Amino acid sequence: ISYMLRRDVLMQEEIKTKSTGEPQIKVLFPEDTQEIGETILSEGDVEQEDLSSVMEEMERDRELYSRGCAVLREGNIIDGKVIAVRGTDVMVDIGFKSEGIIPLEEFGDKTPQPGDEVSIFLEALEDENGQVVISKKRADFIRVWDIIKDAYETKKPLRGKIKKRIKGGMVVDLMGVDAFLPGSQIALRPVPDFDALVNEEMDFRVIKLNKIRRNIVVSHRILLEEKRGKERDELLKTIEEGQVREGVVKNITDFGVFIDLGGMDGLLHITDMSWTRINHPSEMVKIGDTINVKILKYDREKQRISLGLKQLVPSPWDNVDERFPVNKRVKGKVVNLMKYGAFIQLDEGIEGLVHVSEMSWTKHISHPSEMLEVGQEVECVVLDVDKENHKISLGIKQLEPDPWKVAAEKYTPGARVTGVVRNLTAFGAFIEIEEGIEGLIHISDISWTKRVNHPSEFFRRGQKVEAVVLGIDSENHRISLGYKQLEEDPWPSMSKKYAVGAETEGRILHMTDRGVIVELPDGVEGFVPVTQLGKRVDKPQDAFNEGDILPLKVIEFEEKDHRIVLSVNAYFQSREKADLDRYLAAHPTKMMQMREMAKVTHLSGSTSAGEETTEALSETAEEKTAEADSVPETEKIPSEESSVEENTSIEDNSAVSESGETVENAEKSDAVSDEMNDERQNAE
Repeated sequence: ISYMLRRDVLMQEEIKTKSTGEPQIKVLFPEDTQEIGETILSEGDVEQEDLSSVMEEMERDRELYSRGCAVLREGNIIDGKVIAVRGTDVMVDIGFKSEGIIPLEEFGDKTPQPGDEVSIFLEALEDENGQVVISKKRADFIRVWDIIKDAYETKKPLRGKIKKRIKGGMVVDLMGVDAFLPGSQIALRPVPDFDALVNEEMDFRVIKLNKIRRNIVVSHRILLEEKRGKERDELLKTIEEGQVREGVVKNITDFGVFIDLGGMDGLLHITDMSWTRINHPSEMVKIGDTINVKILKYDREKQRISLGLKQLVPSPWDNVDERFPVNKRVKGKVVNLMKYGAFIQLDEGIEGLVHVSEMSWTKHISHPSEMLEVGQEVECVVLDVDKENHKISLGIKQLEPDPWKVAAEKYTPGARVTGVVRNLTAFGAFIEIEEGIEGLIHISDISWTKRVNHPSEFFRRGQKVEAVVLGIDSENHRISLGYKQLEEDPWPSMSKKYAVGAETEGRILHMTDRGVIVELPDGVEGFVPVTQLGKRVDKPQDAFNEGDILPLKVIEFEEKDHRIVLSVNAYFQSREKADLDRYLAAHPTKMMQMREMAKVTHLSGSTSAGEETTEALSETAEEKTAEADSVPETEKIPSEESSVEENTSIEDNSAVSESGETVENAEKSDAVSDEMNDERQNAE
């Protein structure tokens, strides 16, 4: 009988579903098969002994295959054995006809070795290439899912290890399963270096789950907040001012350090870190340092804690008044320069201030850097000690005698001095009479008789001048000088020459809306009010010019105030009318001339109206010429209208009282006096 023998027994899997749901395998033997193909072996070709061994091997293979197929079901977790690692692939024997392949990355940081047993998830017995599809990652996920789900529901923390950094956060190995840790959920404060956390183990709280997407989100910050809240409650129950507590440096700023006291942060200000000067808190501490601090102040309402570090050691200011008494000469080092002064370190933790005003007796110091520099060793004098507020006032100029006290003895009032003009201001001139000693010539002490608008009318910078010392204030460092005092006061001698009623003349120097300033023959100045100019004008500029000579009579003289008030009206009260007419003709009103010109211009502009306008204009001009010729030379006036106006002004003032004085002049004298007082004060 011919039959076929093959090394691998031809088997046909016949799967039937029973109540148990397990597949039934039926093995077909040669007698159950039909003869196909050519005869490979025939009876007598195989020894009986060889045939027995073949049959035993076939039976053993059938048993192994039947046992393996009984558990190889898609969707189950099965055990496998690593047989090789080839590049990025791990070959795993699962007892099937072909080995499974798992990516090496699914094993994490630990590289598997041949012979290692591993649990895997059977995704498919065969893919399109006939290859079994398995996954260790899915097996791990299914195996720990129930644990993770329970931890999520009960808010139980799970231990995990940070694997690597990705965009937005970190990847955490949670019992072999990857979970996402957002960057904002790592710590209570922003993390400066994410890479430093790789391979670090810590507890996590599961805050989000999605089984279908196999998405797990965890947080470490929530656990820190809960822990901090408990520590905070405990801290608030026991904290008291004056306590010394241990804390951890959490943050460093320019103004101080934030210390975690265990549930609550306190501020250690830079001024409370050391008795000596420091430029930045980082000079003494760094983040993560554990230090002891003293509770200086605790505000329960705002829940703010002020801490101190230097208060843990004795204060160097305890006996400062004994070590640095007032007027003692001390040496120190310049440690800081500010606009208002220089800080000098006298001893460890002891600093004093040299104000800019205490650096020189004679020089004006704008900034301490003009005299000192940081690190320089200097000698000072202790001026004042404030032990309670930790302040020491120092002086450098006190190392030398006060030159102003010497000047007070040297420059007595009335002494004549010579100096150089250093500066000119609107109120006077500063004269340097010796190095560092300056005096002021006030603008009112420049001339006895002239009205001075600015010192530059008499002085220039660098000019050498002589002056008289009027007074000295050594405490405030001031010397008053006089320039006009070089000559004798002329006003006492003028009281006779310019007595009330005296007649003179003056040249107009300056005009204001209230009157004119005139220069009298002796160089002295007087004032003529606008109402005393001999004619009615709103402003002196309407009829007069600077340099005009006016006939005047003194109506007021005050020697004490150096004031002379004069009047043109009073002068012509005792003169002929012809004299007044000549005066008025010499000073016509400018506004009247402008009106006449405007009238002529208007008539000239209308020549297009015909020749009659031109003839009328000629007749008007001839009449005015004839009229002017008929008046004597001494009585000619610019216009009839202005003459009447001006004559009326004078005639109104011509009424004489019983005592022989004009009533108008008597009434206006007081008003002029008041005006002169105001004008003189404004001028000064």
